[in-house]
Amino acid sequence: MSELKNDLLLRALRGEEVNRPPVWMMRQAGRYLPDYIKLREKYDFFTRVETPELACEITLQPVDQVGVDAAILFSDILVIPQALGLQVLLEEGKGPILPRTVQTAADVDALTVDGAAERLHYVTDALKLTKKELNGRVPLIGFAGAPWTLLCYMVEGKGSKTFDKAKQFCFTQPELAHKMLQKITDATISYLKAQVAAGADLVQVFDSWSGMLSPADFKIFAQPYLLQIADALSGDAPVILFPKGSWYALPELSKSSAAGLGIDWSLTPELARQMSGGKITLQGNFDPSKLLAPIPQIQREVREMIDAFGTQYYIANLGHGILPNIPVDHAKAFVEAVKSYNS
Repeated sequence: MSELKNDLLLRALRGEEVNRPPVWMMRQAGRYLPDYIKLREKYDFFTRVETPELACEITLQPVDQVGVDAAILFSDILVIPQALGLQVLLEEGKGPILPRTVQTAADVDALTVDGAAERLHYVTDALKLTKKELNGRVPLIGFAGAPWTLLCYMVEGKGSKTFDKAKQFCFTQPELAHKMLQKITDATISYLKAQVAAGADLVQVFDSWSGMLSPADFKIFAQPYLLQIADALSGDAPVILFPKGSWYALPELSKSSAAGLGIDWSLTPELARQMSGGKITLQGNFDPSKLLAPIPQIQREVREMIDAFGTQYYIANLGHGILPNIPVDHAKAFVEAVKSYNS
């Protein structure tokens, strides 16, 4: 494997001194890039995910076109439910649909953990190909959805503003919920280990819906599984945990074996630093909608964000995924503003 020419992201995660923070954007490979849209018109979503050459091409686009400091593999968090035996359909612009949901003990028993990582060989194939094509230009990020977030989709059957069915399932059948969460966790750990073996330099775990939980319920249904994943992977590669909306968990998660914590825009950098004790790398937290603001405003607010976080133990990023309607030159302006930052 070629030596990394730009290891800024890995240095920031290790807490080493850096001249400026590294920058990448969640969902950077995809829907706002004209070249991606051309591929979307030719191939359906899962064809793009499951064809290593297409996934590789899409992963490289933001590195080539926007200049980010890391590539994140083009894939989807719902490949794990697929590997466990559930069907996942995706309609453009409508989000995922799982026709058969998990409701009963028999449904949980039917989830097949054995061989789940092997069934996702197309992801590891895409990682190997991307690693080769990157040729050490920037680190490659692998990722997975967190167990709680995946349970939400697997029980609800689709996206939701409240995930009432998923919460009802956990609150009325907690033992069954934990059995299911553990199965998802076991599959996720072997999947992420396979990603690292295939060339991922670090991994991120997306708990997109953890903010639906109260602090007490987060400790029961989300945190233990996030910690298991971080512990299991800590000897293999740095792990970034991103429990969106769960700012209340920062004090506990900062004591975990995770190398970094993603935060959204619902709290200030100062408070995030204070709550996390200042010795773990934080990632975030620019509101993606702000990328629609005029470029001079983006430049100014990026500088203010870095001033507030500080350049050390910090990765500049958005507080959630980039939106489809962001002009490419605005995404570039965000990246350039970080790159030209000099405290």
